[in-house]
Amino acid sequence: MVDHIFFYEPDDPYGFLSNFSHAPVNISSQFWPTSEHYYQAQKFLNAQLQRQIQCASTPGEAFALSRKYEHFVRSDWENIKLAVMAFIVREKFLQHPLLVHQLMRTGSACLTEHSHKDAFWGDGGDGKGDNHLGEILMNLRAELRHDLVKSTR
Repeated sequence: MVDHIFFYEPDDPYGFLSNFSHAPVNISSQFWPTSEHYYQAQKFLNAQLQRQIQCASTPGEAFALSRKYEHFVRSDWENIKLAVMAFIVREKFLQHPLLVHQLMRTGSACLTEHSHKDAFWGDGGDGKGDNHLGEILMNLRAELRHDLVKSTR
C-alpha cells in the first residue's frame, strides 16, 4: 500500500484529487465546470463577476480572473475560504461516484497537493506548506469510510 500520494496536475495519476480536474458540479441548480470555478467565484459577492468566472473556459482562466479582480474579494473571505473549499470538494466527490471509489482506493495514504506555488492549499513544493487541500480530502475520505462502515451494520 502507498503511504504518500502527491497530486497537482489534473492529468497526473492522482489528478482527480485536483480542483482543476474535469468534474462538473451542480450547486443550487447552477452548473460549474470544475470545483476550481466554483471556489474562485465564491470570493466575490458580485453576481456578474461570479458568472464571468463560472463561464471561464478553463479552471486556469477562472483562477486568473479571480486574481485580476482580487481588489473586489469579499471582506470575510479569509474567514470562510476553508469552509467553502471543504464544501465544494465534498460536493465534487458526492456528485461523482467514480471519484468516491478512486478516493477510497487511496487507502490511508497521506494526500498532498505538491505545489511549489502554494504553501496554503499545498505543500509549498518543499513539504513545509499547510496542505489544507490534502487535509480536506483526507477528512472527506475518513467521513465516507465511516458512513460506509455505519451503513453495513
